[in-house]
Amino acid sequence: MFAVYAAEPNADAPLDSLTVGERPEPEVPDGWVAVTVTAASLNMHDLWTLRGVGIKPDQFPMILGCDGAGKLADGTDVVLHSVITSPGWRGEETLDPKRTLLTEKHQGTFAETVVVPERNAVPMPSGMTAVQAAVMGTAWLTAYRMLFVKSGLRPGQTMLVQGASGGVSTALVQLGRAAGMRVWVTGRSEEKRALAEKLGAHATFPSGERLPERVDAVFETVGEATWSHSMRALRPGGVIVVSGSTSGPNPGADLQRLFFLQLSVIGSTMGTRDELADLLTFVANAGISPEIGLELPMEQAEEGFRAMLDGDTAGKIVFTR
Repeated sequence: MFAVYAAEPNADAPLDSLTVGERPEPEVPDGWVAVTVTAASLNMHDLWTLRGVGIKPDQFPMILGCDGAGKLADGTDVVLHSVITSPGWRGEETLDPKRTLLTEKHQGTFAETVVVPERNAVPMPSGMTAVQAAVMGTAWLTAYRMLFVKSGLRPGQTMLVQGASGGVSTALVQLGRAAGMRVWVTGRSEEKRALAEKLGAHATFPSGERLPERVDAVFETVGEATWSHSMRALRPGGVIVVSGSTSGPNPGADLQRLFFLQLSVIGSTMGTRDELADLLTFVANAGISPEIGLELPMEQAEEGFRAMLDGDTAGKIVFTR
């Protein structure tokens, strides 16, 4: 079958191992289902896979793609939940120490067909397109969990999103606006800040600029480059919710500010199957149209990967079949 896959790990030149070609048809174990993929979105995780991060060398070749949308054999439209628990796990799937994502142990969604556990194929709401649904399972689910499960924010409070144009950031802006938050965003360029305003941000600021007042919560996916600003931006008792560290994983902790102002730092990773179902309902009911920065046929996947590698993103990158 047709697939876009990592032939081998390549830490220094990840796109050199990106391959568009044929892979064997997948087997379908008991309790799993085959999904014919119609659209799938690109994530930073796919670039890390190409580099060999979070995946053992003997797992290659690995079909890329953490999330997507498609059809079951009976024609049912579904959205894919990419968190796969270990056999016998009964608790929340994000807390399973042996959990995996698609592309870490199991083949991914950049293919004609992907095989997932039956519960990981979530019904798609009517009226939602496959392209819109394809971005939900990773970036939007991460944003939903950060905002509605972890932050403790109430409608009317002020949230700051660090970074204006990435997939999680644009989702946070749209979800926060729809939920009645006051949404502030930082961005490195006027173009990126304009995108955030188009998506519903009430105000935008250059990265690192002092804000007019302190905020109730900061949403962090950037890491070292923005951390000190995030700490300074919080009101006493405020919270930083962290789901990534694209600029570096080791920010200065600023412990004196942390304890003196009684700030909270909360980690957040992906989300559960039930949270994905709730997210889909919320997006459909609120009439939210996810920001798609680039849509390409899967055969042109390298163009999308190169755009992400170069930081040329404005919303999600989606591949279609």
